[in-house]
Amino acid sequence: MFTGIIQAVGRIAGVERRAGDLRLHVASGDLPLADVRLGDSVATNGVCLTVVALPGDGYIADVSRETLGLSTLAALRPGSAVNLEKALTPNTPLGGHLVSGHVDGVGRVLERADDARSVRFRIEAPEPLARYIAHKGSITVDGASLTVNAVDGNRFELNIVPHTLGGTIMGDYAAGTRVNLEVDLLARYLERLLLGEQAARPAQSPDGGVTLEKLARYGFGK
Repeated sequence: MFTGIIQAVGRIAGVERRAGDLRLHVASGDLPLADVRLGDSVATNGVCLTVVALPGDGYIADVSRETLGLSTLAALRPGSAVNLEKALTPNTPLGGHLVSGHVDGVGRVLERADDARSVRFRIEAPEPLARYIAHKGSITVDGASLTVNAVDGNRFELNIVPHTLGGTIMGDYAAGTRVNLEVDLLARYLERLLLGEQAARPAQSPDGGVTLEKLARYGFGK
């Protein structure tokens, strides 16, 4: 688990293609790795990766075909900048929100606009994720825990302050940039809970997800 508070920006030092998947060598920059051991997890642009080697300048991790298909990691090249966060411990301040490091899909930056000293981004999410994105709710973008400022269908807006712009890869975002998205895990568990006994049955057809009718049935109405 992670908090979505980016601890450092690293660089891809090497990409090795192995029988259909990848091995990444990440130069960790200012991220201290003295307490990281083989088998530990490091969120890399929001993707939970397992450390398989510690070469001294960073860490090496394998990326499965499943992860490559659901994230932007397949597009990384030597020199690419990546957001980094070590797994939380019982002593880690929870400054963001609970993040699993399991990417739900890839979004796309539609617009970037200055707003005083901040920058506003409008991002398009895959349509199946739209029902989990709420005004003033939390969303993880490339591993960063952020607050949703506005929602319109499957498009949402973010207001990013200078500290976050300077401490993450978001400062480099432009229209067309593809980003890893992880929705609030509480929303996903709530949807599953509301299925009730139907959750144990094989999926037959879309059930509509969380609806006002379902919320009322389980006592979430007035």
